[in-house]
Amino acid sequence: MSTSAPGPGVAVKDVRVDEFHLAVDLMDGRTIIVPLAWFPRLLHATPAQRARWEIAGGGFGIHWPDVDEDLSTAGLLAGTPASSRG
Repeated sequence: MSTSAPGPGVAVKDVRVDEFHLAVDLMDGRTIIVPLAWFPRLLHATPAQRARWEIAGGGFGIHWPDVDEDLSTAGLLAGTPASSRG
């Protein structure tokens, strides 16, 4: 079995978070929109904390330093909600 690195098209271009959804624009023009309820740390964060994000993982991830949340474009494209964390 071989695995390959994500292509440049799945790199993060922009991120928007409102009270119900997380929207991630990709470099290839697609937008991933998922329910914010999938990510409890972001759901319970303040609007200011949600707005403070950084591109991580070589362009293929998003990090919210104020709430210690990390997401990848691969996970978002796969429709993977956050696992239960203690």
